[in-house]
Amino acid sequence: MTNPASLSTARSIVDEVFGRGMTREFWSGNYERALPISVQNFDLAAVLPAVFFMFRFGYRRGKGKFLESFGADAATTRDRRRAATIERVARTLADTEWFEGFHDPTTQAILGDLLLCFCLENSKRALGRDKQVQRVAPAHYMASWLDLPESVVHLRYVPEVIVAVLANQEGDFVEENQGQERSWFAVGRGFEENVLLKAFHQGVTREGFAGGRTADRFQEEAEVGLDQLLMVRLAMQLGAAPDKLRGGEGERERISNQRPIAEQAAEDFSEDIRRFVRSYAGHMPRHAFVELLESCMAVGLTTILTSVVEVLLEWAETGEIPARSRCRPSSFFVDCSYGVERSLRSLAEQSADDFARRIERFPAVLMALRLLDQSARYDPKLNRLGIEKRPYATEWLNMLGDLLCTRRDEAGPILYELERKAEQLAERLEEDYPEATHMLRNRNLQPNPVWRMAEALTSLQGRDNSQTKLAKLVDSALLADRPNGLAVKRPTSWRVPGTTSVTRRELRSLAFTDSVLDYLVHLHVLRCGNKTGFRPLSFGEFLNIIHLRYGFCVDQEPEGMVISAEQLRMNRAILERRLRDLGLLVGVNDAEAMKLLRPRFRQHEVNSDDLD
Repeated sequence: MTNPASLSTARSIVDEVFGRGMTREFWSGNYERALPISVQNFDLAAVLPAVFFMFRFGYRRGKGKFLESFGADAATTRDRRRAATIERVARTLADTEWFEGFHDPTTQAILGDLLLCFCLENSKRALGRDKQVQRVAPAHYMASWLDLPESVVHLRYVPEVIVAVLANQEGDFVEENQGQERSWFAVGRGFEENVLLKAFHQGVTREGFAGGRTADRFQEEAEVGLDQLLMVRLAMQLGAAPDKLRGGEGERERISNQRPIAEQAAEDFSEDIRRFVRSYAGHMPRHAFVELLESCMAVGLTTILTSVVEVLLEWAETGEIPARSRCRPSSFFVDCSYGVERSLRSLAEQSADDFARRIERFPAVLMALRLLDQSARYDPKLNRLGIEKRPYATEWLNMLGDLLCTRRDEAGPILYELERKAEQLAERLEEDYPEATHMLRNRNLQPNPVWRMAEALTSLQGRDNSQTKLAKLVDSALLADRPNGLAVKRPTSWRVPGTTSVTRRELRSLAFTDSVLDYLVHLHVLRCGNKTGFRPLSFGEFLNIIHLRYGFCVDQEPEGMVISAEQLRMNRAILERRLRDLGLLVGVNDAEAMKLLRPRFRQHEVNSDDLD
């Protein structure tokens, strides 16, 4: 692990060479024009309530009343956070008019367990009723009234990206839909005009000023499940939805319309979630629906992330963003036995390791983009080109690639200035940072100053700020080690030969949980487009779809791997058996064409009117 003091010293030296303002712009792990998500871990299960809020109000969530209502009268915010436990929430709700018979310790413990089961989650997913509450579950639309996590920034801009992709608007920011604009995911309009809000707003109507924080009202005569009713009562105790995010002259409250550079993956995610929610929200049991919807987001975000990785790695080689038809996600071998068959587990771990090695350069690519972006934004000739950067920055990144590959006249002065800065920085780092100094001066190995500077700065940031955070981002998108996730992790250790030291690491592998299989089958048995009903889908066609659309390899080798035909047949047979056990596959004989997938939950009848 890199010494924090060493990182601080390195940052100070870079500040002296580039200036504090310019360093602040590139001393980061993010580049929003390509990937508008912070390269850090996030909790995907806590994202939906923030998405509900943004769709409902059209701006980012700010401060609410959760700590004020359930954090006691503690003097400091920190003490209020610690006081806001399941035990205290249950005790507070038990004193309201909505609850009767919950006044003794036993019944309050039962109420607390119900809250922990359906509505709230402790910090670090801890068990018990005396831990700090940190997240809210998407049991109902009214979950959006709870400002958990306390700051929406802790969700790493994932809700903003989901809203931008689903709303599919033009312009720099996501705005309220006006007039007769038609959209599956309308912003700032009625619940019925947004497919996602319509699925979660049971019993809630709007009264008075539509944009008011207290305009959402629960109809007491409405029939809702126990989990939904508990969430409604939690929200009603707060009295109002959170305020908009304040600060930054109004810019912080607005929802950025920046989309990932992988356009095809973003559009596929929007189509998948629309078709799934529209078809099953009204019929599938609520707990199963929410679980599968989270699997949907895990599949979609993982595909977006790996597609962005592949796009930018190709950009690093050619200086061009590949055409949409060539933008494919990374390929992974999936262990369909979920770790039972050791040989398949080993292959899946090898596939995940291959991906991890491929993305080791990814932080340096993002750094190169930040350096070029900063130089281009301050170049008067390039500024006059008026290149659009939102919603997709494809044209802008192509221009940065032209600078990188010296295909534009403006590249000369920009690369010369970076060459000069590289030598200046190397001189300042020479005594204490020999590795970074070597990177900056090794013109024989890398003649382009952009790459030398990007590699050196990434090295100075330390591994925790590059590789480790990137791995956490991937794990978060995969919902790793969750019952409805896409991957599992396994700790391993081995002794270094000839020494007493022990090396420990975590091995990852893609493995289909039952929830992911349920989701993938229920999505792809739907008829294409906006048509209702199901289509006959063979097992072989299903495997081909998930490979081409998401990069999941079951009975074929990922690029760069060698897998025996026997192991591929075994993996396919195990998946077939699991689908049969789940009731998702039927076949009257052994003919491949007669092995057809079918849904366990029948599609809800929906309006088949098409939207453009």
